[in-house]
Amino acid sequence: MTDIDPAPDTLTAPGCPAYPDAVPLAGLEYQQTPSELYRSLRRRHGPVAPVLLDGDIPAWLVLGYTEVTYVTSHDDLFARDSRRWNQWHAIPADWPLLPYVGHQPSVLFAEGEEHRRRAGVITQALAGIDQFELARDCRQLAGRLIAGFAGSGRAELMSGYAHALPMRAAVRFCGMPDGSPETQGLVEDLRISLDAAEGDDPVAAYTRVGERIHRLVREKRERPGPDVTSRMLTHPAGLSDEETVQDLISVIAAAQQPTANWIGNTLRLLLTDERFAVNVSGGRLSVGEALNEVLWLDTPTQNFIGRWAVHDTQLGGRQIRAGDCLVLGLAAANTDPQIWPEAHVGAENSAHLSFSNGEHRCPYPAPLLADVIARTAIETLLERLPDLVLEVEPGELTWRPSIWMRGLNDLPVLFTPVAP
Repeated sequence: MTDIDPAPDTLTAPGCPAYPDAVPLAGLEYQQTPSELYRSLRRRHGPVAPVLLDGDIPAWLVLGYTEVTYVTSHDDLFARDSRRWNQWHAIPADWPLLPYVGHQPSVLFAEGEEHRRRAGVITQALAGIDQFELARDCRQLAGRLIAGFAGSGRAELMSGYAHALPMRAAVRFCGMPDGSPETQGLVEDLRISLDAAEGDDPVAAYTRVGERIHRLVREKRERPGPDVTSRMLTHPAGLSDEETVQDLISVIAAAQQPTANWIGNTLRLLLTDERFAVNVSGGRLSVGEALNEVLWLDTPTQNFIGRWAVHDTQLGGRQIRAGDCLVLGLAAANTDPQIWPEAHVGAENSAHLSFSNGEHRCPYPAPLLADVIARTAIETLLERLPDLVLEVEPGELTWRPSIWMRGLNDLPVLFTPVAP
């Protein structure tokens, strides 16, 4: 870990983007159609725009594909340790984004050799998951969930399926019982901490998540098994319990919320776009193509906070000061007109930034495992309920009011009832 002394004179450093036309990233009218926001910001500011986080805290939103790639490829200029931030003096203890940026001894904030050590443990632990067994487990989980609503002829797929399946898969491969009330509470607290709705307390929720994962780590120290947690604890790198807890939280959070919204966003595409609705069952356009198109156009992780400038530098024509916070605009970068001429976004390649880029991207094989979970969930649903249709008009579907995650509030469907 880089040794950064959060001394008072550092915390009150004046370097911050302060523009009268900075756009707030909270309470946006654009939350249902963020692409309009990104287009507007590009027109006004170019590939790097001044924005305001919750509480009018200044930051930079990196919109350009080239610029996001540059930031994520240059850890020497834009690093992950948030203790560099020049705005800590203005951050209250109950700031809603604190679970995102409050420094933790986790792989997310580690740098250099320490990050490589921690990421290597996660990589090897995830590599121990047999993808064929994961697909089999997901088919079984999907079958049980579908059986719960198949006889009714209608379902709400976000809460009853898209969120439930990756949650159960993730807690299972981490060694937790997938149906216990405690596990359900863990998943709800993860949602609150990473994508809080009005009235939620993300800081308290994150504290409860840590307490539950601490118990899991203690249990696996005493009784290891064939699971991710046990493999992390027995890795030669010798992670401490606290390091394991923090990195497990990162693994479970990444496996659950983004994957759930990937499933939901892809089901929406399949049910509303006639290219897919007409052709998926006929095999001309595949579920895999729909999954990939969603990563370009409706990626679950819209924006990621963040990177912190190591010293004064320039990016996209902007003067970035040491300690400034940069928000990675992954969704904006994926639809950057500089890489998609004539506003045509194709799904024929996988060069999107949905899993980020550089040393701090999602560690291999996490994207492959997420694909197994999402693809199996969708294919199993379409096989079991082949006449699935939306219960409402496409325009009636609403998105969660979040600038960070792109996911539907609900996805109501109708189908011919099937005996479980």
